[in-house]
Amino acid sequence: MSKIVILTGAGISAESGLGTFRDEGGLWAQHRIEDVATPEGFARNPDLVHQFYNARRAQSRMAKPNPAHFALAKLQKEHRGDVILVTQNVDSLHEAAGAQNVKHMHGFLDGALCARCDARWPAPLVMDKTLNCPTCNEQTTRPDIVWFGEMPYQMDEIYQHLSEADLFVAIGTSGNVYPAAGFVQEATASGADTLELNLEPSATISEFAQAQFGKASKIVPSWVETILP
Repeated sequence: MSKIVILTGAGISAESGLGTFRDEGGLWAQHRIEDVATPEGFARNPDLVHQFYNARRAQSRMAKPNPAHFALAKLQKEHRGDVILVTQNVDSLHEAAGAQNVKHMHGFLDGALCARCDARWPAPLVMDKTLNCPTCNEQTTRPDIVWFGEMPYQMDEIYQHLSEADLFVAIGTSGNVYPAAGFVQEATASGADTLELNLEPSATISEFAQAQFGKASKIVPSWVETILP
């Protein structure tokens, strides 16, 4: 297995205390997606959107990597071939565990983006609609997050890696959000073996050649041990 491409979703960060869309009582349960995760919602009420992502950013910065994050960082460091980490998550837990060059296809909570000139810079803990862009000086700053209806980041590069993969692994993903849900088909079409590691079967489980179920903090380190000599 000279090249392994790994996709991670919310399930890998859940054990670090970061909630998913489906968690009852969490941040997402208090808001409609249309209000806080679309360009239209931001245009309607930027104060609400900034408050929502300020809360997510604060929660994310308090979270610590769990054994699944550390196992993937170890795999990336010690595997003799390439290990490409692609994540749907907007937290920095992979990096905190030591992973390198993580492809954040849905953006990054610790990033700020100018909606006018597309400048990017590190986000402060608290953002609001009065924050000026350091490049064009306009008050058009938003979180550097890919919202529903927007194109995920680095897709050409990700598809290239999928076409070269010997093994594609999806960890903690629901299989409901595209284009990530279609990655298993892309990898299979290029001849890669495929594996799902999840708490429970995803919506695309039938597309995978193999699967293991359980908590990410348990099954991911166990799987990594089977890969490393």
